[in-house]
Amino acid sequence: MAGALKQVRSSVAERLYDKDHAVSLALACLLADGHLLIEDIPGVGKTTLAHGLADTLGLAFSRIQFVSDLLPSDILGVSIFDRNEAEFVFRPGPIFSQLILADEINRASPRTQSALLEAMAERQVTVEGITHVLEPPFNVIATQNPVDHSGTFELPDSQLDRFLMRLSLGYPSPAAERRLLAGHRPAQHAPQGRLAPVASPAELQAWQQAAANVTLSDALLDYLLALVDRSRQDSAFERGLSPRGGLALRRAAQAWALIDARDYVLPEDIQTVLPAIADHRLRLTDAKTDSPAAYLLAHVPIDGGR
Repeated sequence: MAGALKQVRSSVAERLYDKDHAVSLALACLLADGHLLIEDIPGVGKTTLAHGLADTLGLAFSRIQFVSDLLPSDILGVSIFDRNEAEFVFRPGPIFSQLILADEINRASPRTQSALLEAMAERQVTVEGITHVLEPPFNVIATQNPVDHSGTFELPDSQLDRFLMRLSLGYPSPAAERRLLAGHRPAQHAPQGRLAPVASPAELQAWQQAAANVTLSDALLDYLLALVDRSRQDSAFERGLSPRGGLALRRAAQAWALIDARDYVLPEDIQTVLPAIADHRLRLTDAKTDSPAAYLLAHVPIDGGR
């Protein structure tokens, strides 16, 4: 397992150049069976990351381009009258896949954005009163432009909370960008530009189960609880992490430990994933720092405050 996970990371990271940490976080998000939000300016590799993970994990992939006139039925599907059968037949939309890229999700209207909520929360969709179960594994990777860009709608907190992690790729380093501009391509890329599969959907599900079984000691559970409680009790925050946020932190730390070939969580695992878990869920009342996670880490000792 450790060797295959390392191969997945290295394969995707070679395509993105100098984004090893972001690739590892994205993989940890999938291992934690969560959904990922990537927020950044256009052209830094958000779509490339999603494609790379789908390719290397052998997942059925659907890309949905969110635009202002996109309708919920364009995502979920629609019933069409079949004259031969003399009845309405449901035609599934692109949501019926294993890895969904919701590209530029905040360019669509709030009504269309909400079409993803049931699918993300319950792995099912309801169309015309009939519930359709989405086969596992099912995960969403959404991209969005910064909210100050024109033509965007801010995601509501209820939808932001459905994303286990949010991360940003940022600009590449000068050395990495020079490789990109020089036209270098990793040797393992297929002729069509796709990455060779390293694992299968069944293996991903097995890894997700293994991540869920990674041991979290009582002492580290206390530390995690102290971080969550501080976000709720400290007046520096408008509101604290929800129970879903606490569960997300635990699952992400377990997945990060698995990527590091361990069956137990260390304090560093919690600290590493906390920014991707907390920064889109929390708001500081006074901008003492750009990162709510950084504030928490600076004010909560590893012993949980005891």
